[in-house]
Amino acid sequence: MSRALAAALCLAAAPVLAADLSRLSLPRPATEADFLAVDPEEARLGQLLFYDPVLSGNRNISCSTCHHPRFGTSDGLSLGLGEGGVGLGPERVADPANLPEDRVPRNAPALYNLGAREYTRMFHDGRVETVDGHLRVPVEDGFFARVSGILATQAAFPVLSPDEMGGNVNESDLSKAIRKGRFSEQGGAWDIIAQRVAAIPAYRARFEAVYPEIAAGRAIHFADISNAIAAFMAFEFRADDSAFDRYLRGEADLPPEAEAGMRLFYGEAGCAACHSGTFQTDHAFHAMGQVQIGPGKTLDFERGSRDEGRFRVTGHAGDLYAFRTPSLRNVTLTAPYGHAGAYAELRGFLVAHLAPRAAFATYDRAQAVLPDLPVEDWEVMDSEADRAEILAAIAVEDRVLTAPQIDALMAFLAALEDDPDRLGIPDAVPSGLPFEK
Repeated sequence: MSRALAAALCLAAAPVLAADLSRLSLPRPATEADFLAVDPEEARLGQLLFYDPVLSGNRNISCSTCHHPRFGTSDGLSLGLGEGGVGLGPERVADPANLPEDRVPRNAPALYNLGAREYTRMFHDGRVETVDGHLRVPVEDGFFARVSGILATQAAFPVLSPDEMGGNVNESDLSKAIRKGRFSEQGGAWDIIAQRVAAIPAYRARFEAVYPEIAAGRAIHFADISNAIAAFMAFEFRADDSAFDRYLRGEADLPPEAEAGMRLFYGEAGCAACHSGTFQTDHAFHAMGQVQIGPGKTLDFERGSRDEGRFRVTGHAGDLYAFRTPSLRNVTLTAPYGHAGAYAELRGFLVAHLAPRAAFATYDRAQAVLPDLPVEDWEVMDSEADRAEILAAIAVEDRVLTAPQIDALMAFLAALEDDPDRLGIPDAVPSGLPFEK
């Protein structure tokens, strides 16, 4: 074990850092004005679509497959298995009769509070974002003029990913359209899904009840599907009533260890430098030396398994290996951790996050939660050149906290838990297709 990592894991009993609460820059509590308004009926329609596999190429994967409430709106895997996987959560495995082409390149992000107005960037690299009020997306299509906002825009992309929901080459009409680069036009991927949904009478009736223009005769577009799913996510996964929220509103005290962790978080430990604001995120991008697993995020014609993060969006050298600061709401529920899910346990990730150089050098690959699949998962970590580039990009210094201080931070992170249960999981979906519950 390196000296730096030993220091970060120091077991010497030390008092938790003290700080005068009046000197801490605590965030203000969330208010109703922080969230987009949601039509309850639109959210109920979105609930059914979120759990319905009819949106996938082979009608076997739903949004909930990788974003299930049982796993903190994630999937419990380092890198998920979409098409070619069977089962739910950490029990999902490759189907030997239809092996996946590869793993999903990045860890499935949590969905909490994405309906808050401050969320203007989506995905680990922010490739979907609003800039000066204008939507910026990686493809051009008239579809984006019809969506309700950035959350609905984000909801449209997983169905286009062959590894997530689209399916392998020539498996379905959807997968064929995806590979031709056809989306909202007639016969395009989004159009195919919209026609599938419109052909189901129960869905048709619900869309007509929610959207007057559809009742007046307009066709159902995939933008309507995205808008409904976005309304559901904004309603269902709003999480603003944690113990910390109640503390900020003056309704209750935090347990002593959680308060000590809060003092550290917003004080000497410096966590709030990036995990700032109402939802503990600055929505910015930082290179933190995270371990790279799996196929990486590259274009079809590129070789290698690197995931260069925000750099793939901006082309700026300063964005190499930088990823978006995640919100910490319900972080205790959303394992594994990191953009590639390299850490199975939150405490281990926290220690590695404090001392990224030392942790990167001594990373134990057994921490990854990866279903068996005949693919190469460690190409980047086995490359001395790639490892050196990731380390060189780290933008922070290794920090030292004692074990009692780590305990206190963990207690504070637990005080951010607010696992909402509003509409819940439906008993059935209008397509009649089975889905994992």
